[in-house]
Amino acid sequence: MAANDAPLRTYDELFAPLHGAEKPASAWRVGAEMEKFGVTADGAPLPFHAVNGGPSVEAFLTMFLKEHRFFAEPEYEGGPVIALAREEAGLRESITLEPGSQFELSGAAHSSMFAVAAEFDAHLAALRPLSEELGVTWLGTGFHPFSKRADYAFVPKLRYAVMREYLPTRGQYGLDMMLRTSTVQANYDYSDEADAIKKLQVATKLAPLNAALFANSPFYEGELTENASYRSRVWLDVDNSRSGLVAPIWQAGAGYKEYIEWALDAPMFLFKRAGKVVDNRGQAFRDFWKNGFQGHFPTHGDWETHLNTLFPEVRLKKTIEIRSADAQGNDTAIALPALWTGLLYDSQALAEANALVADFSFDEISALRPVLWQKGLQTPFRGGTLADVASDVLRIAAGGLERRAIRDTSGVDERVFLATLKDLVAAGKTPADRVRERLGENPAKADILAALAL
Repeated sequence: MAANDAPLRTYDELFAPLHGAEKPASAWRVGAEMEKFGVTADGAPLPFHAVNGGPSVEAFLTMFLKEHRFFAEPEYEGGPVIALAREEAGLRESITLEPGSQFELSGAAHSSMFAVAAEFDAHLAALRPLSEELGVTWLGTGFHPFSKRADYAFVPKLRYAVMREYLPTRGQYGLDMMLRTSTVQANYDYSDEADAIKKLQVATKLAPLNAALFANSPFYEGELTENASYRSRVWLDVDNSRSGLVAPIWQAGAGYKEYIEWALDAPMFLFKRAGKVVDNRGQAFRDFWKNGFQGHFPTHGDWETHLNTLFPEVRLKKTIEIRSADAQGNDTAIALPALWTGLLYDSQALAEANALVADFSFDEISALRPVLWQKGLQTPFRGGTLADVASDVLRIAAGGLERRAIRDTSGVDERVFLATLKDLVAAGKTPADRVRERLGENPAKADILAALAL
């Protein structure tokens, strides 16, 4: 019996994925995940299946496989190809699809920001020839600038079919989240429970600031608005039982147990048996663990799958995942992993960040989320704005990167990836503000595509 198929019996076994992921600081790495929208020449979403002979994700993946050293990853034998992967020199990189055919680069675990940036650049370079041949443009923005819900057909992934039916019963923006949003994320290691919780608490308390720093979705269905991040608005009402700021981990003395208890009460989507989906949507994992479902009881694999289907702003699993940012353009895409590497992977920086947020309360920080999607860094906070806090956070992160002292061949250290972000923060602006300045009022569709193109 494979380890993931073993029955989940005791409470202590719920902690196994977290304890099993602990590693010494010398083994810490950073993995970045970068999503983007593929659009056709008229700005319409690139569909999974071809429509009237036009370009499609399916065709793109088929052609990409012929030219690059990836292998196909269908979800089940004989199923459609919904992911590609490769492993070289012990580093695994994959291309996966979000429900609306957003392309996601799930990068390998790297030791430096220069390696993360090189991987991102190589990925875009690999996509470019086929993109030009098929007439596809890739956009770096947090919410699709033109599309409506009705413009989409879902990627044929089993989980997505269940989510499509379930999430609209939990919040008004579940389908928008699935189809029309795009993000950049970063994943971080931890050495033990205390280290994991400190990182989780700091990152969670700063999650709204992170969303404001990287606010990059001012468009809604073709209109350039005054808002900073429509994606952040969407996340206010998707499924609050599995998203948000995870209140239990804010309490003093919190540990793995508080996160696990929160996860146990979150509803499930499904589990699989013999390659087939068992739809138990809405059943809390705690109830599944205690009472089962249709004669089935959870395995270790079911628990790990459940942890991966929770959507808090900062997620704890085998890594700590920073999740609250919009997808970015080329010059700020690496700023997010660079920022959080500086904050989380230098002990002095982590201590300084922890001191900065020590008295931030759950209610106070939660109240920022309904405002920041409109105002970005100009969101009021403690007599100033989030731009003031951002300056402190950037200073702390830059110090962490400087002490890491990882340099490229020209002698430049990892702080180079914060340069554009630093300029924006100094002006109190977000990437969305910069887009508006570039485009002016009532921009043409072609100008929008050019401004957002990767």
